This record gives sequence, C-alpha cells and structure tokens, in this order.
Amino acid sequence: NKAMKYSYTGYFENEVLRKRDYLKKRWCIDVINNPLKVEEQDNGRVRFWGVVKEVEGKFLRVVTLSDKTTIHNAFFDRGYKL
Repeated sequence: NKAMKYSYTGYFENEVLRKRDYLKKRWCIDVINNPLKVEEQDNGRVRFWGVVKEVEGKFLRVVTLSDKTTIHNAFFDRGYKL
C-alpha cells in the first residue's frame, strides 16, 4: 500500500495553523487514514471525523478538497457524537 501524499491549502497553512497552534498535521493525516465517519459536502469538499487519543480522545474534524488529500481545515468537533 503506497503512502498517500498530502498537501495543504494556503488557508490551512496561514489561517488554521496560526489560529489553532495546538493542531498537528499528523493528527489530520491519521484521521483521514482511519476515519470514524466520512461525509461529502455539497461543494465537493470532504469531511472526516476521527479520535485523537493524545487529546483525551476528542473528535477531530478534518476537511479536505475533493481529492481527499489536500487538507483545508481542521478543528475539534465538540458536537460530534458516535
């Protein structure tokens, strides 16, 4: 299984990581590779939810572009329930 190559939008690099400096890119990639749930948005972007065990098992929502490898946004989703 060939490792996926991930990239990041300018918005993610310049806004998301600046505002949420606790986020780790590795967490985002882990969620995409092992999602609890995946949902396509009307605009073609894709939402992935997963657990970050290092942060008390909080649910991280990662949003990618339609290619599923360009990470655009990520945040802890307090409202997500299994």
